This record gives sequence, C-alpha cells and structure tokens, in this order.
Amino acid sequence: MSTFALLTIAAAGVFLLLLLVIKAKVQPFVALLMVSLFVALASGIPIDNVMKVMTAGMGGVLGSITIIIGLGAMLGRMIEHSGGAESLADYFSKKLGPKRTVAALTIAAFILGIPVFFDVGFIILAPIIYGFAKVAKVSPLKFGLPMAGVMLTVHVALPPHPGPVAAAGLMGADVGWLTIIGLLISIPVGIIGYFVAQRLNRKNYAMSVEVLEQLQLAAPEPAPENSAPITDRMNPPGAFLISALIVIPIAIIMLGTVSATVLPSGSAIRDLFSFLGAPGIALMIALVLAFYFLAVRRGWSLQHASDVMGGALPTAAVVIMVTGAGGVFGKVLVESGVGKALADVLMTIGLPLIPAAFIISLALRASQGSATVAILTTGGLLSEAVVGLNSIQLVLVTLSMCFGGLGLSHINDSGFWIVTKYLGLSVADGLKTWTVLTTVLGLSGFAFTWLVWLAV
Repeated sequence: MSTFALLTIAAAGVFLLLLLVIKAKVQPFVALLMVSLFVALASGIPIDNVMKVMTAGMGGVLGSITIIIGLGAMLGRMIEHSGGAESLADYFSKKLGPKRTVAALTIAAFILGIPVFFDVGFIILAPIIYGFAKVAKVSPLKFGLPMAGVMLTVHVALPPHPGPVAAAGLMGADVGWLTIIGLLISIPVGIIGYFVAQRLNRKNYAMSVEVLEQLQLAAPEPAPENSAPITDRMNPPGAFLISALIVIPIAIIMLGTVSATVLPSGSAIRDLFSFLGAPGIALMIALVLAFYFLAVRRGWSLQHASDVMGGALPTAAVVIMVTGAGGVFGKVLVESGVGKALADVLMTIGLPLIPAAFIISLALRASQGSATVAILTTGGLLSEAVVGLNSIQLVLVTLSMCFGGLGLSHINDSGFWIVTKYLGLSVADGLKTWTVLTTVLGLSGFAFTWLVWLAV
C-alpha cells in the first residue's frame, strides 16, 4: 500500500476516534477497539491476523501495567480511606503554603522520576495528588499536571530509562555524558513545564464522576437516622507514616535500578535487589506494610480491610481496560506500517541532523503512541548518518530524538489514558492539557539541545 494511503488511513482513524469519543460519547474502550479494527482492515493487515495483532497490543500493555495499577490503586485506597493522604497534605500545606506546595511536589516528582518509570511513579503518587487536592479544595489537575509532565520528561531523556539507554547504544553515545547533559537540559525544561502547567490550570476542567467520588466531593449518602457518623478517618495516621509508605516502594525500585547498573552480572546481591526492585514486588511490600500500619494497628477488621482494598478495583479496572485498548490502537498502527511510511517521507526531505532526529521521533510518537518505540526507531534510521561525529555531538543527536518522543502524547498513547483517567479529564480536556504540555516540553527540550549543538 502506498505511503499516502497509509497516512490517510491513520489520520482518518484518529479523526474517527475523536468523533466517537468526544461527539458520540462512545465509551473510550469500545471506541478504541472499533477504530483499531477499522485501521487494521483498511491498512491491509491480513484478516486472519487482525485479532492476533489486537490481542498482542492489549497483552503488551496489560502485561506491564495491570499488576502495577491494581496494587497501586489498593495502596492508594488504603492511604486515602484512612485519612492519611489528607493528613500528609494538610501537614505540608501548613508548612509550605499553597503556592509553594505545587512547586515542591513538582521538584519531588522530577527527582523520583529519574530512577522510577513514569507510569509506576505517577500511580504511586496519585493518592498524594488526591490528598493535596482535597485539602486545597481544587482539581487534582492543579498538582498532577506539572508532576506528570516533569516525570515524563526525565523518563524519555535520562538513563536508566530504556528509551535513552537503548538509543545511546544505537548511536554509540556515552551514557555518562548523556546523563549529565540530559539532566542539565531537563532542569530548565521542567521549569518551563511547571509554568506552562500553571497557565493551563487557570481554566477549570470538569472532573469525571470516578475522581469526584475518589475525592469525596460528590454528595455523600445520608447516614441512618439517630446514628452517629463513624469514619475510618478518625485519628488519621501521621504525615511521617504516610510519607514512608509512599517512599518505601520508590526507594526499593531505586535500589533495584542502581544495583543493576553498578553491580556485576551474576551477582547474588544484584539478583536479589533486582527481584525486590521490580515494581510489582515493591508495591506488594508497601501494600503489606499499609495493611499492618493502617488497618491492623488501627483496629480495622480483616473483612473491612479486604473490602477497602477491593473497593479500589472497579476504578482501577476502568483505567486498565482503556489503557490496554490504547495499546491495541498503537500496535495496529505499528503493524500497518504507518510509522515507517512517515519516517521514510521525512528522511527524503533532507533536514539537518538535529531537527531531523527530533521531527522523525516526534512524527513516530504521534503516529503510533509509544515514546520508546519512536526513539528506538529513529535511532535505527539515523545510525548511519551519525558516523564521524564526536562524543558530545552523538549525545546531542540522541537527546534530540528523545525529546521528539516526549511530545504529542494523545489518544494512541497508553500514558495519555493513565494521566487523563487518574486526573478525571475527558478526552477533549486531555488533548487541551496533557497533549499541549508534553508538546511544549518536547519543543523546549529540542530548542535547548539545538542551542548546545550550535555552541559546540
């Protein structure tokens, strides 16, 4: 099939999906599957292979996020139901003040995002975002948008995350210099993202019913007549305990990441720390600690604790299913050859190396959804073009394609659905906020990278 036909089908698929979700109000999970089927058939994927591709797309995403979202949702439910998230938010709000709190949380998210994968870190921090939103009586978007933006920035630009590490290998770039220069560029990019998110947050966006219920902003059911209200939030846990429950899984994941980098292969200690540092294991440890400190020690019955944790699953299931369907759409676009066709068109234009790396990666990101796939594909396409460059130039080309993979996160990206569902955004509002923010971050990173290229 011709390049023009493939690009036309992809554009029609995105337009149809937006029409179904925004105008026709079709549930996103169903709409994503319907459009994926349409694109698969229209692009010439063999009819006996269509469901295999769609199943692979669903499985590829769910295999990595189902355990994380499920355990993370239970941990968040325990912290929220005990009143711990509010207690923590109230403590730091009084210490820092409302304006400085957003900045402090954004800085913390930037630091935590360096060793921890974006989706894992964001899911772990979700109850804290809700807690601060409750105390400040604002939408969780006020806190969550800048935090998610800086976490994604370091995820695509800095080792030890898979995209930049693998791209450095393809380019022959030094990982040490990539870390140093990437960090120096990511800091001003994060600052820009913080102020852009603040500006986007000037508008009030409607929240989903699920998030309203999570924040307990919806009207509560009336208590039975002549009965006193009983709540698990009486005598809530302290800020230190809640901070520990949030930091412990992140610290364990960091330990696994660092050990895999500094310890020799085959080391028993490395294998142990890598096992414990797997996000699912780290979250399981945190959930056991939460069960003991928030439930058992505070007098909850075992059945009540089980009910509280189980209550997190319906909301988590919605996030999991929609995110998985986003993976289906992305997989279909990859298998159809849309990304390769688009990259071939851009390669023939003859752009200078730095903007070519950024634009090809950005186009691949927009066309198939995955930042890591966009970065690696661009690295493969440009691996021959970088022969003869010095070590710093190789790093800058690598960073340019990494920041290209940062922008244009939209409906074919599983991360788009995680952020919008947890922050209670509609698809239209997600495009106005998260897509805009990631694109500004990507463009900012590219601009700083090109300036350094011109300087050296």
